[in-house]
Amino acid sequence: MNFQDKLKAKKFMITSEIGPPKGVDIEKYLKYAEDVKGRVDAVNVTDQQSSIMRLGSLAFSGLLVQRGIEPIFQMTCRDRNRLALQSDLLSAYVIGIRNVLILTGDHPSLGDHPQAKAVYDLDSVGLLKAAKGLTDGRDLAGRPLKGSPSFCLGAAVNPGVVPLEPEIIKMKKKIEAGAQYFQTQAIFDVEQYKSFHEKVSDLGVPILAGIVVLRSEKTARFMNEKVPGVSVPEDIINEIEKADDKSGASIEIAARLIEGIKGSADGIHIMAIGANDKVPSLLDRVKI
Repeated sequence: MNFQDKLKAKKFMITSEIGPPKGVDIEKYLKYAEDVKGRVDAVNVTDQQSSIMRLGSLAFSGLLVQRGIEPIFQMTCRDRNRLALQSDLLSAYVIGIRNVLILTGDHPSLGDHPQAKAVYDLDSVGLLKAAKGLTDGRDLAGRPLKGSPSFCLGAAVNPGVVPLEPEIIKMKKKIEAGAQYFQTQAIFDVEQYKSFHEKVSDLGVPILAGIVVLRSEKTARFMNEKVPGVSVPEDIINEIEKADDKSGASIEIAARLIEGIKGSADGIHIMAIGANDKVPSLLDRVKI
């Protein structure tokens, strides 16, 4: 049963995430994927995460397909116009990629090439419409395709933004555009997530709650400063800071969050952010 079939069957889903390297030394990253093979339902491959130049999501997703690991190909709107975006979707399909997560993408000014020109020819809703159009047999110009792809299309949502209502309105637009599931931004407030989930449960689309494995208190403070809609509570930061075993503390915190929200979520998306080696231990801890 593939990822899309599991979503339709309303299985509790577990996904993890890998950010490709800044370079071509990929063996360690392939090992991360092998370590969770059979333990997660799919592995996200990030697309120039945080606007930092890396090996491409399309290529690395293709490598996972070759190894029998089902990828979720992340696509951002930041770097490519509608020609390149549609072309990459077709390319993804012919090399065996079936799952796509569509994101706006962080602005280049936040990354390691701040002088780079942002494209944003399409926004996330527009790219979802384009991807859905391809599956229906036509490109954005309305021209027919010679063979159509078939994708399981996903989108992102942030339960922590204030006010929340515009985010829910955008969620509905993404569903109308073709989104079949959502992955959330990092969750650190269980009650806030439960409240959000109650408000959107009538939309009928699976939502995978994002759980971050924090590497250190510095990572937590960086997220508070740089990531909109994410707030790592001070008590969590202090817990990691005071711990003799910071790795163990970060795993324990993530496990507590999963235990707290798994009854109110359709699945969990684990974001390691440079701590991929901790994911198997986290899966062991929560018995997933």
